[in-house]
Amino acid sequence: MKTAPAPPATPPKPSWDPRQPEPAFPWIRSTIRIRLTLLYGGMFLIAGILLLSIIYLLTAQALRDGTAYPDFQISGPARLSSHSCPSIVDAQNNGQLNTMLRECMSGQRQDALNDLLNRSLLALVGLSVIAFAFGYAMAGRVLSPLGRITRTARRVAGTDLTRRIEMDGPDDELKELADTFDEMLDRLERAFTAQQRFVANASHELRTPLAINRTLLEVHLSDPGAPVELQQLGKTLLATNERSEQLVEGLLLLARSDNQIVERKPVDIAEVATRALDQARGEAQDKGVELRGEQKPAVVQGNGVLLERIALNLVQNAVRYNVADNGWVEVTTEIQHGQAVLVVSNTGPVVPAYEIDNLFEPFRRLRTERTGSDKGVGLGLSIARSVARAHGGRIIAEPREGGGLVMRVMLPV
Repeated sequence: MKTAPAPPATPPKPSWDPRQPEPAFPWIRSTIRIRLTLLYGGMFLIAGILLLSIIYLLTAQALRDGTAYPDFQISGPARLSSHSCPSIVDAQNNGQLNTMLRECMSGQRQDALNDLLNRSLLALVGLSVIAFAFGYAMAGRVLSPLGRITRTARRVAGTDLTRRIEMDGPDDELKELADTFDEMLDRLERAFTAQQRFVANASHELRTPLAINRTLLEVHLSDPGAPVELQQLGKTLLATNERSEQLVEGLLLLARSDNQIVERKPVDIAEVATRALDQARGEAQDKGVELRGEQKPAVVQGNGVLLERIALNLVQNAVRYNVADNGWVEVTTEIQHGQAVLVVSNTGPVVPAYEIDNLFEPFRRLRTERTGSDKGVGLGLSIARSVARAHGGRIIAEPREGGGLVMRVMLPV
């Protein structure tokens, strides 16, 4: 008789807790609140001791001056005189003499109190200046970790996700904030790395079958003995395949351009605009659209390929969405207020102001035109806006009086 197998043993519990252990006495933790309390409490205590000491010394000096007896001198036969109380010379009897002495001593006490008040005010002003200077220095020292966190955050937002704060020192709120920020950066870096890897893999996986389809269609279309119906079908499929390739390229470029540009090089926007005009010149001639404008040098730091994509998308849109007769596209570049400005304006249909924002959404076009149009896949302006944002700039669209648009791209120099 077979015995039943023994149940599997329960796995042992881990000997360590992945969560951070709480301290035995959390109330004695060296927190920023306790440190600031001790710092400013100690500063007030020291300032109070100094102020009391100064007031004590000034009061003692005032008491010595206020209670000093007049210095009497005998002048002539039984005549009294004093430099501090000169009025006693006119005393005719003891009553007048005592009255003059009381008035003289009262005046001396009042003078001593006034002198004490003036010196106390001067001491208060001096201590206030010292206290503010010392407090400013101490506040800067206490808040210096926040400045370090801010500088690191700016570097991360601008260029590099690999930077970390790695703050050392007491286990207080600021160190906890820095460690949390470092953990967040680790997750962001992993997410962006995974996104870049996905974009690279998707680029390969999506381009390969489309390239194979295009090659097969071109081979069949090159056969002179193919029936006319088959050639017409092949041309239709080839156009559809080309449109799919444009859509894939646009989506991949849109995914890449949403990130910040890490490697930046000097790029002249005038050269970028000139290259875009050269690429769109053939299409403009076919549609009877005039290309014009002056391109002044405007050098920025960025990615030349992505910046050229901005200019090319704007110029192509300006050519395709134009009027049938006497249409034109004007492209200018210059430096304005410390920014490189690329302006693409064109004639075309009247664009309502309330539809401007919709033009920058993926697959959105003017009014009811969508992906069924032969003017593109609807990603041109979305890509242009993403690339501009990745370079720290922006793009603004304005309706042009008489029809058409004025597209203005502003990039930091």
